[in-house]
Amino acid sequence: QVQLVESGGGLVQPGGSLRLSCAASGIIFSSNVMGWYRQAPGKQREFVARITTGGNTNYADSVKGRFTISRDNAKNTEYLQMNNLKPEDTAVYYCNAGGVVGYWGQGTQVTVSS
Repeated sequence: QVQLVESGGGLVQPGGSLRLSCAASGIIFSSNVMGWYRQAPGKQREFVARITTGGNTNYADSVKGRFTISRDNAKNTEYLQMNNLKPEDTAVYYCNAGGVVGYWGQGTQVTVSS
């Protein structure tokens, strides 16, 4: 079956950095658009970043210039490098394969607080 397993979340101070990873299995990773979404307490899940099979990327305005999405097809893994983190980035971050009607990971908590 399809599995998307996130890792790399945690507690970080404002201005700090984290790198999230998502290891995929059960799908043809290189054929899937991969993405990251997040959900803060009391809010709806929102788009963060996406990377196409060809490596094209797009980002939510709120993270543009601070976050970088990438993928390693040889390792069936996508990444989200998050720099200059802000308290408003606090959320559960979800890995996605194939768009909103595709597959989801279980989520990893990112908390930005001093």
